[in-house]
Amino acid sequence: MFTGIIEETGRIEKVKMLDGGREFNIACSFAAELKPDESVSVNGACHTVVRSDEATFTIQSVEETLRKTSMGALKEGDPINLERSMTLDKRLDGHIVQGHVDAVGTVVSVDQEGTDWLFEIEFPAEFETQIVGRGSIALDGISLTVAREQANRFTVAIIPYTWDHTNLSQKKPGDLVNLEFDILGKYVLKYLSKLNLIEQVNK
Repeated sequence: MFTGIIEETGRIEKVKMLDGGREFNIACSFAAELKPDESVSVNGACHTVVRSDEATFTIQSVEETLRKTSMGALKEGDPINLERSMTLDKRLDGHIVQGHVDAVGTVVSVDQEGTDWLFEIEFPAEFETQIVGRGSIALDGISLTVAREQANRFTVAIIPYTWDHTNLSQKKPGDLVNLEFDILGKYVLKYLSKLNLIEQVNK
């Protein structure tokens, strides 16, 4: 489990094709602290560390992950958002993020507004009910607040600190981003669907 507060922007050092997946070697400052079997959020997708050394650690993505996330589009040299799993002795500064990507969105536009940047993201229409104005969403693992929503698009505002300390400063229209919707909202939708109330709520 994660918080959506990015710990560091790492870098893809090497991508290796596997039979049924890919292996990613990632450079970051806390690589030496990682041990096999630890969980790390990589652009919002939870992965297990398979090995590490002083400067890098290695993860493996299976075909299912490559299909359902943007991991398959990563190449050597790409910056990636990293967060180690949360501990119970720290504040939950973001929101509850599982590292289970729900959908892949596409950056429609990036516009600067004052000192901030506005990102408009397009996502599959089937997830429209999971977007709530002023609600939480994880975008490439970053805990953000939905500023505006319309049909199958939403907008988030990025403050300078987030711009400087994540990979969002490298994003441009057409790029893919991993999306994870708020787990609390997903449980509510599931409960309402069991009661056959979803259509009534949508009306």
